[in-house]
Amino acid sequence: MTQDGRLIRGERTRSAVLDQALLLATVSGLDGLSLSQVADALGVSKSGLFAHWRSKEALQLAVVDQARAQWTDRVIRPALTAPAGVRRLWAVHLSRLAFYEAKVLPGGCFFANAHFEFNARPGAVRDRLAAEQTDWMTFLTGLATDAVTLGDLRPGTDPAVLAYHVEALGVCTVMQAPVLGPGITYPHARRALLDHLRAVSIDPTILPEQP
Repeated sequence: MTQDGRLIRGERTRSAVLDQALLLATVSGLDGLSLSQVADALGVSKSGLFAHWRSKEALQLAVVDQARAQWTDRVIRPALTAPAGVRRLWAVHLSRLAFYEAKVLPGGCFFANAHFEFNARPGAVRDRLAAEQTDWMTFLTGLATDAVTLGDLRPGTDPAVLAYHVEALGVCTVMQAPVLGPGITYPHARRALLDHLRAVSIDPTILPEQP
């Protein structure tokens, strides 16, 4: 069964537009994003984009989905190659910081920026962002739970609190890096979590001594 060539080209165009929109959203803000802005950045007509998104909100929601796909590809998927348990939780932290350090997105973290921007704005975009945050924290908590269940972490370790610790370090790091400098923030973020994980691990030797 062959795909229609126009469909393939259409999907490629859509993906290219969303990639550009995602970049712009981290600089101008998700609320500042518009079809005109994206069209100008890509050198295409605004009318051509209406075939994919009929409103600003529809574009914003699509950008959130694109950001999730990118996050899954660049942060989650690489970490899943690490052994289940505390090493996988550590690997997620490392891949997240590496993603930030690579400056894939010029404005830092799409999700951190968007949450601050939309937390007090009820509506479909805020609801979608809230769902993404819930999914992410559920994922981190699940990794921490696995680490406890597998016997990597000391009994009594609270997976939800540990997930919160990981998330707090990630958000704090990406928000402070432009001000304090990446040479300070990223090493501190690695050291802080590694020291904590080693302290609550039954066998700290399964983790590196240095980040």
